[in-house]
This record gives sequence, C-alpha cells and structure tokens, in this order.
Amino acid sequence: MAEQIPLYPVRSAAAAASCKRAAYFSAAGPGPGAERSSRYQLEDESAHLDEMPLMMSEEGFENDESDYHKLPRARILRRKRGLEWFVCGGWKFLCTSCCDWLINICQRKKELKARTVWLGYPEKCEEKHPRNSIKNQKYNVFTFIPGGFVLAVTIMREAIDEFRRFQRDKEVNSQLYSKLTVRGKVQVKSSDIQVGDLIIVEKNQRIPSDMVFLRTSEKAGSCFIRTDQLDGETDWKLKVAVSCTQRLPALGDLFSINAYVYAQKPQLDIHSFEGTFTREDSDPPIHESLSIENTLWASTVVASGTIIGVVIYTGKETRSVMNTSNPKSKVGLLDLELNQLTKALFLALVALSVVMVTLQGFSGPWYRSLFRFLLLFSYIIPISLRVNLDMGKAAYGWMIMRDENIPGTVVRTSTIPEELGRLVYLLTDKTGTLTRNEMVFKRLHLGTVSYGTDTMDEIQNQLMNSYSQTQSQTSGNNASSTPPRKAQSSAPKVRKSVSSRVHEAVKAVALCHNVTPVYEARGAAGETEFAEADQDFSDDNRTYQASSPDEVALVQWTESVGLTLVNRDLTSMQLRTPSGQILTYCILQTFPFTSESKRMGVIVRDESTAEITFYMKGADVAMSTVVQYNDWLEEECGNMAREGLRTLVVAKRALTDEQYQDFENRYNQAKLSIHDRTLKVAAVVESLEREMELLCLTGVEDQLQTDVRPTLEMLRNAGLKIWMLTGDKLETATCIAKSSHLVSRMQDTHVFRPVTSRGEAHLELNAFRRKHDCALVISGDSLEVCLKYYEHEFVELACQCPAVVCCRCTPTQKAHIVRLLQQHTGRRTCAIGDGGNDVSMIQAADCGIGIEGKEGRQASLAADFSVSQFKHIGRLLVVHGRSSYKRSAALSQFVMHRGLIISTMQAVFSSVFYFASVPLYQGFLMVGYATVYTMFPVFSLVLDQDVKPEMAMLYPELYKDLTKGRSLSCKTFLVWVLISIYQGGILMFGALVLFESEFVHVVAISFTALVLTELLMVALTVRTWHWLMAVAELLSLGCYVASLAFLNQYFDVPFIMTVTFVWKVSAITVVSCLPLYVLKYLKRKLSPPSYSKLSS
Repeated sequence: MAEQIPLYPVRSAAAAASCKRAAYFSAAGPGPGAERSSRYQLEDESAHLDEMPLMMSEEGFENDESDYHKLPRARILRRKRGLEWFVCGGWKFLCTSCCDWLINICQRKKELKARTVWLGYPEKCEEKHPRNSIKNQKYNVFTFIPGGFVLAVTIMREAIDEFRRFQRDKEVNSQLYSKLTVRGKVQVKSSDIQVGDLIIVEKNQRIPSDMVFLRTSEKAGSCFIRTDQLDGETDWKLKVAVSCTQRLPALGDLFSINAYVYAQKPQLDIHSFEGTFTREDSDPPIHESLSIENTLWASTVVASGTIIGVVIYTGKETRSVMNTSNPKSKVGLLDLELNQLTKALFLALVALSVVMVTLQGFSGPWYRSLFRFLLLFSYIIPISLRVNLDMGKAAYGWMIMRDENIPGTVVRTSTIPEELGRLVYLLTDKTGTLTRNEMVFKRLHLGTVSYGTDTMDEIQNQLMNSYSQTQSQTSGNNASSTPPRKAQSSAPKVRKSVSSRVHEAVKAVALCHNVTPVYEARGAAGETEFAEADQDFSDDNRTYQASSPDEVALVQWTESVGLTLVNRDLTSMQLRTPSGQILTYCILQTFPFTSESKRMGVIVRDESTAEITFYMKGADVAMSTVVQYNDWLEEECGNMAREGLRTLVVAKRALTDEQYQDFENRYNQAKLSIHDRTLKVAAVVESLEREMELLCLTGVEDQLQTDVRPTLEMLRNAGLKIWMLTGDKLETATCIAKSSHLVSRMQDTHVFRPVTSRGEAHLELNAFRRKHDCALVISGDSLEVCLKYYEHEFVELACQCPAVVCCRCTPTQKAHIVRLLQQHTGRRTCAIGDGGNDVSMIQAADCGIGIEGKEGRQASLAADFSVSQFKHIGRLLVVHGRSSYKRSAALSQFVMHRGLIISTMQAVFSSVFYFASVPLYQGFLMVGYATVYTMFPVFSLVLDQDVKPEMAMLYPELYKDLTKGRSLSCKTFLVWVLISIYQGGILMFGALVLFESEFVHVVAISFTALVLTELLMVALTVRTWHWLMAVAELLSLGCYVASLAFLNQYFDVPFIMTVTFVWKVSAITVVSCLPLYVLKYLKRKLSPPSYSKLSS
C-alpha cells in the first residue's frame, strides 16, 4: 500500500548532528558540558530509531533537544560588539526583536490557572474571569467593515446570516436563572452569571455555566442530566451532589457555612475533573474530593429535580465552548478557481491596454489613452459573474430543499453548494449518524453453552427454576436445613451446573451497571416518591436511564428473562425475581467506565446473606488479563465481533469483610489526593482485579440507520474515501465499521497498537507501512502521539487506506483531523454528525452536514446543510452536488465569454481605426447587452443537466470526474478565450467588410449579430433542454426585436427593415457559430464524454 512513500533513513543527518554536538562539547572543555556530552552520547547509542526507514531529520532531532539551542553561543563564535556590531547589522536585529516583542504582546493568550471559588461571594475571586456569554458570530465591527468593498449581494447575504446568529446568541444569553443570595432569590441573565454565584436550575432547563453540584431537591442526593448537546450521547447521566452541602437542613444554610471549592484550571476534557470541597468552619475542617460525577457542564439539561450549583467556569472557559472551534467563512473551491481566472483576465486587460498605447506610439498624453483603453476593455473583467453565481447558488439551494426524495433537507450556507460536487474525504460520526443508537441484546455465552434470540426462553425457565429452588431452600432452612439439601442432591448434576451458571450470569448482568429505573409522576409533584410499592414498581410506568445504551439494553434483557431492576439510589438497588420476590443489595462502591480502564465495576452486599461481591464487566482486551484462565473467551469474542456485535465480558469476585474494609480505607485515601489522583485510585482498584471468576460473555447489536450500507457503497463507488471518527470504544467502532460495510468483511483491518512515545510510534508506523490494502483502526491517544512526531508520514499512510476508523476522539481531535487532511492533501473534505460533539468537525470541514436526530439540533444548526437521514447524503452529493458544480462551471465560463467577445470586438475596432480609444457601443447598448438581451438565457444554464438524477444515482462513478476539476480548468478557460477571440474577430471584421456607406450600419450589423451569436451559443452549451430555457431564449430575442424601434439614436431604423441587413447579419452569425457546432458534433462522435454514453 505505502511502498511508494519515501520514508527516508537519515543516518547521515543524525550522525552529522552528533558530530556537531561532540565538536561543541569538546571545545567547551570539562564541566557541565562534559556531562551533557555523555548524556547525548548515551542517547545516540540507545536510539536505534534511525535504522528504520522513517523521516527523522536533523532539524526534528534538534527541536527535541531544546536545551542544546539554549546553550551560550558566545563560546563558539565571538560576535562583534559596540558601534561596529550596530553598523554591521545589529540595527536589523534590534528592530526585528522589537517587532517580535510587540507581536507577542498583542497575540499573547491569557494563561489558564486553577482557582479557588468561595460559595456565594464572586467578589472574593482574585482574578478577573470572562463574562458568561456565548458568541458564535464570525465577525466583529472591525472585521466586518472591510467586507464593504465586496459586491452588495454578497454583503447582504453575509449580514443577514450574521444577524440571525446574533439573534440566536442573544436569545441564549438573555435566558433568566434564579441566583441564590443572602437576601434570597434574584433573577439574573445567563450572560451576567459570575464565578462563585450560586445558581438554581429547574428541571428541563439548560445549565448556563460549568458548576459544581451542591444540592438537589431529590431525596437520593443525585439527579440526571441530558448531555446530548455536549458529548453526543442521548442517555442521561447520573450526577451526585456534594454530600456536605446536601446534608444541610435548608437552602439558606449555604450562606451560614464558610466553604470553598478548589477547581483545576479550565481544560478541554469533558470526561474528567479534579477538585476538592473544603468547609473551614467545622472542627476538624471537612475535605471532600470532587470528580466528574459532581460537575454540571454548561449546555447540558437537568432531567430530574431542581439543582443548586456553584459556578466555577464561565463563558469561553466552559468545557462546551473550549471544545467548539470558531466558525470560519467558507469559500468554495470553484470561487477560488474563478478568483485566479479573474486575476488572469485583469492582467490581460492591462496588457491589452498597454499594447494599444504602445502601437499608438505613446503620442500626446499617453497615460490618458491608457486609462481610456482600460475603461473600454473593462468588460474583460466579469463584474456580473459574482451576481450570476450568487443567484445560481440560491437556485441550487431552492432545488435541494424542494427535492421530494430528500425531505427535510435544509441549506443553511448558500455560498457553497458546488462543494458538494468536489468532495474526496467524507468524515462521519458513528453514534446517531451511522447507527440509530438503539441497542438490542443478541447473545449470551457461558463458555460451553451459547444462547441466542431464539433460545432466550430456556434462560427464562432455568432462572425461574433456580429462584424457586432458592426460595424453597430459604423457607426450608427456617424449619430444617436437611430437606433442601436432599432436593438439591436429587437434581441432575449437569443441569444443576448450567442452571446455576445461568443464574449467576443473569444476576451479575442485573447488578453490574449504572442504570437507574425512572418512574413518571402520575399526579401532584412528589406523589410517586411516597407511593406504595405496587404502584412504584409498575412495569408500564418504568423507564431506564444510563450513561450508555448498552447498559440499558442489558438491563432490559434481564427484565425480559425475569430478573427486573425495580429501584436504585446511591446506596442500594432492588431486583424482582420471576416469582415476585424483592431482593435488596447495598451498593458499597461504584467504579465507572473510563477510556483508560475500558471496564466498570460495582461492589454490592446482599442484604439477605450479607455476602460482599465485586462484579466487573468490560472489553475483552481489558478483562482477559484479570479473569481466571480459560480457553474460549478470545475465540468467542472474535466470533461475535465478526457478526457485528458489541461484546462485554462479565466476571465476579467474592470478598470478605476484612478484605473490603482494607480496600475501602486505601480507596478513600487515594480519592483525596490532589496530585495524580486518577493514577492512585486506579492502582487501588487494580488490587481487587485479580483472579476473577469469568461468568459470561454478552453480545449487543447497535441497529444501523436505514440504508446505511447501500449509501456507503454508493459513496465509495463515487470515489470518496470514508473516515469514521467516534468517541466510542475501539471494539465498538470496529464492529460498526464492519456491520455497516464501511470495512468489507473480506478486508484486513490493522489495529494500531497503543503508543505513548516516539520510539513506539516509529515501530508501529513501520509495521503498518508493510500492510497492503487494509483498513486502519486507531485510538485518539495513539493518534496524538503519531501526529506529534510523524505527522506527515502518518497522514500519507492513512490516506492510502480504503477506510480509516479513529475511536476515542475528542471533539477537538475530530476537527484537527479534518484540518490535517485539508493541509496535507489539498482535497475537499466533508464532515457529517448529529451531536454537539460534532460541531467543531462540521465547522472545520469544507462542507459540513448535520443530521437532525436523537442528539438534538445543535449539529444541524451549525452545519452548512441539514438532512433528516444519513441515506439522503447519497443523493445530495451525487445528484445535487454534481449538478451544482457542472452548472456553475458552465455559467461562469459563459459570463466570461460574454465579456471577452465584446472586448475582442472593441480591440479590433480600435485597431482598424488607428488605435483610437473610441467606444464601439455606447449608452443603452452596453447596458442592454449585459442585462435584458442576454441575462435570462445565460442564467437559464442553472437548469441544465447532462444526465437524469436517476442515472447519476445508478452510476455514482460519474462523480469521480468532478474531483479532477475538468469542468472548469485552465484548458476549458483557454478554449473559451479562443472561441471569444474567433467570434469577436468574425463579428467585427464581417461587419466592417459588409457595410457600404455609413458607420452606423457597422454598429447595427455587428451588435445584432453579437446578440444572436450569444443566444445561439447558449443553445450550443445546453445539454438537456428545459422549457424555461426556451422561454428565456424567445423572451430575450423578443425584447431585442421590440427595442429596435426605440433605438433610433444608435441604429438606422430604415436600414434595419431591409433584406440587406437581414442577410448580412445572418451570414456573419452563421460564420461565427457554425464551425463551433460542427466541432461539437465531431467531438461527441469521436471522443464522447462518459455521461453521453449513458444518456444514449
């Protein structure tokens, strides 16, 4: 795959760098320098990376060894001092240094720091923090004023779009919130909230800023929040209030205590937080560790209860704003290409004017003649091109939104519809974009027995028998322990073994999760909370909420087989058995899932038996090292993954009271650490994760969006390279890539090993380079390391892959990958997503598409185009994108031809009459030529199409030609220039040859032939006629014929009515157009374009 990429070894360069250092240190003599020399020598000897064929330039090496540059150079080279130094170039050095200093001062960003936040006293904050307002506008007053020089149409469109953004921001910033003060509650605007304020947020209200969760109206001391606009996940997250403030008797007591929150400095990571809560007025002072579960990030929504939080970050320091890139003004590739051609036309204008003045012999005031020629030939510059293109773009947008095959599609950025036809890289989100985010339980594997969807009733029967035996055993034990033992021993041994294993597996799945059952209130507020058990646990009124849809699918499955989760709070959960018995478990500890551990766990105590059990589940790569030896796990995980299932390994370990007490002491101590808290906590938890009993392997399927597979196949056939960027786990991302056919089943997949250093990245890149035609799967952490040291090499290799899957990507990383592809390949990129976490990627791409789905409308509103389903993207690109580009290319070149042909006629006219700077056509003739006489037929080219939409969908390979830009290139531009010169010359010379007596006849003959030629050229350019095109041609011709009666100051009206005028005009028009018709016919016969073969 990548053998063509020259990854050159640079042993010689590294050796040269080593020699330089050795020479320097030998000159420096013994001392500290000698120590450094030995250190470098050891590093060079141990670093055998140069033996591998990757680019490691001397410059890159020396950049790493930054302290080498900081050494005093005075020992090597004695510089000149004093006046001699100043004269010999020192003044340049001083000026440069001053300029650099000023630039650094102007561009220096504010350093972000950790902070101490006093509850309810924002004035105590030592630093000034940003206002809590949101700003999505692209311009400010100073950056918008230069836009005034752009044409009025473009200014108005941008101003309207910007005003709409301003209104949306104003609406958000003006939302009112309750602020708790010493005097009670007051209403404040969202933009007026400060760090240290105590803010009350009601249910279904947006959280205005990043806060630490202090109190809630819920009895359990926790609440649910919806984070779909922050991380793209639709499932509710459980948040826990600070226990010290939650225990306070009343809300006003928050001001009677002396407490503060220590918060780490603002950062991008939305999945982690480290801080402490300290109450100083108690004896001893209370210290409570704060983690991600105690935080409420801005842009999330409260889903249950009323909460009170203290503001810790505002405005641009909030997690949501830091993860959103600044919107940029997007300019299409077609517009950039036209800008280059317009520059070339301007140079041609200046050159032609200078040639004319030169041929005049620079006689008299030649500069006046030069400016007059510049004005005469100014039609070479297509001033009306921008207006025509903007009107065309508006028409394309209208056609897209009116297309009945893609209902609900909205064009939000009207300036880049042609970009849809030039795309090479398609970067898509996974959850909610390729998938519906709806999980279905499919498989349970116990090692020797496997259960699928058609055998779930067996699990139900075994579970029912197991719990009925347990219940009878328990009741028997109350009288005598002998009968149940006899009953157990009489059961068949094998059946007992399988039944007990099923029982343990289902119970583990029902207990090891972060799911909470939610019951909707049926009357007055708080009625459900104090309702009786039978009403509280009614199945119809229960819904499950969790941080992952996988979790909900597993708990729904345990309910379907008879073991139902009926209640859960922070300290306990209750299960209902098939026989209706309620089992209560005390939750001692919960270990949430993290991207590093790839597993989650829970320690529970059975209230009936007082047994303590540690349950854990996670990815097979993480769990295989902590479970007891087995010979089936790896094989079965691979089998399920090939079926496209998301796998989880479930295990358990029984703990004694002494073991748990020892663990709890060490765990609490680690949680209070300020430095390296995450590492210390992980180390304590890992002490439990040893020799765990493997219970089962579960398989869950994520339902794909409608027609994802055929849509991806169509886009691949259209020549697009598809990358999947997701925040999900590596295993899950790989499963979806295969099930959606993003990666074909027969295709090899290279999973990039986790790397943390330059050496590891070097080795892994070399291993990847030897693979051929395989898809790449890489995690966000490994990607960061590769881009830090080998950015160019990695992108080169990845771009040759048929598909790339990047998992565990943050929103910022997604946008970074988009920009990398733009910089390294120069190709057009498209990003597709449906959640708030995709906004940065959508805004960074050349073309952003948002999907309105379960994850809200944030991505849809931020995108350039909004669709309702992923399958609509195929038609949007291969039909509308292709048509928009080809139509705009034809329209723009014809507008340039319209100006070039009349400028050619003016040049011929001036040349014949001794290079006089006299206009050929004056007044209304020039205005009418660019408007009523030719505007409608030329603009009707936006209705042209080379193939029908159905044919474009059937043969997406037609899209490939567009990426090469052959519809608008230097070649096609030069062809149109030659056509303009030929036709302009024929029209002017023909009129001069055929006129007899009066000069006014030249004007009449040439102008009429010019208008007819333009109308015929439009007909020549059209590939598929639309009835509006015919109307535009006839309307323009009728307008011209009708206006002849009123143009007596330009034309000799009696001469126009003669047959002589008619045949002369006809002859000139035929000579100017007929050869082009013949050439077009011959070209279609001898070298037909690809679309003509299909249309025939």
